[in-house]
Amino acid sequence: MKVEGRREGRGLSRRLGFTVAAAALLWLCTFLGAFPAGAAEVRNVEIKKAGHRLLFTYDLEGEEREELVSVFVTVGDRTYPAKQLHLEGDLGRVRPGKNRRIAWNVLVDFPQGVYQPVSVEIYSGLPRIVNSIGMTLVLVPAGTATTGSPTDEQGRLTDEMRQRTRLHRPFYLQTTEVTQGQWRRVMGNESAHFRSCGDACPADQVSWTDAQEFIRRLNALEGTENYRLPTETEWEYAARAGTTTAYYWGRSPDCSRANYGNSLWASDCLGVNPGKTKPVCSYRPNAWGLYDMTGNVWEWVESDEAAREGLFHIQRGGAWDSDANACRVAFRAKGLPEARRGHMKLAPGNIGFRVARTVE
Repeated sequence: MKVEGRREGRGLSRRLGFTVAAAALLWLCTFLGAFPAGAAEVRNVEIKKAGHRLLFTYDLEGEEREELVSVFVTVGDRTYPAKQLHLEGDLGRVRPGKNRRIAWNVLVDFPQGVYQPVSVEIYSGLPRIVNSIGMTLVLVPAGTATTGSPTDEQGRLTDEMRQRTRLHRPFYLQTTEVTQGQWRRVMGNESAHFRSCGDACPADQVSWTDAQEFIRRLNALEGTENYRLPTETEWEYAARAGTTTAYYWGRSPDCSRANYGNSLWASDCLGVNPGKTKPVCSYRPNAWGLYDMTGNVWEWVESDEAAREGLFHIQRGGAWDSDANACRVAFRAKGLPEARRGHMKLAPGNIGFRVARTVE
């Protein structure tokens, strides 16, 4: 087996028997550059020969809970996810610690050997992409979603029927709401009541029709047809990130976890939250690295049963002016396609969206 390449650091180059390219994919907000509580970080990635195997080692630094570790191996100009290779060791669900090890039996996958540079990327958290205007999207895995709410959940409404739904395909979902800066880059205008909040704050006066035009232009800009709004089921599945409680962090509301509860009709978080939008990523994300799935602004989604909704479209997640009940993950609000105010329609600056992207 022959694996060649070069590693560079601080201006020093040296020839090795392989190439090392390490990346730590963190629960990291593009705008704030701050790590949320509980984030795990991949450090000190090394790659070594061990007979006919390559050994990848790394440290996973974070809290004691298990983290999802993803591995991608690049041979020449082609990248392989772990499921396409014979890898064994500390990948998948991994508990943080030093000297985590992954072994690759190269000759099983390449019986004739490898004669191109090899590099490895190791990520904690779900894989994500960044598009041409700086939007970060996380790859939400396929799986089974329990949507709706149990009959004994406080504040439950009759349209929150509980059911198990299978998502057969993964999809990308933007880690934050579309920001004012992103909106301006795509649309060339403003769509915010709280403009003084700044480019890192969500676009907050967006109708369903506006969101569709943004997506049309974003697709044209990126040369694709894959951007869209998430469906209701996709949104709730992603917001829950494996949980079944009223809020993605637990059963009880918590003013420290989301921007909600400060308005003329909602005083849950009076004196704690500001009574307007805040920059995205101001609060900890859910377990899949998605920010503000509760609060800040309502988010437009595509209905799974459009015929049932008639003229209306669905909004999810609550906003800065919502009470705790309206911020439950299962809560559904409706609005006409030209509406630029969410749910109770009383406050300006409380409705936006985030984009999804179909996996090609």
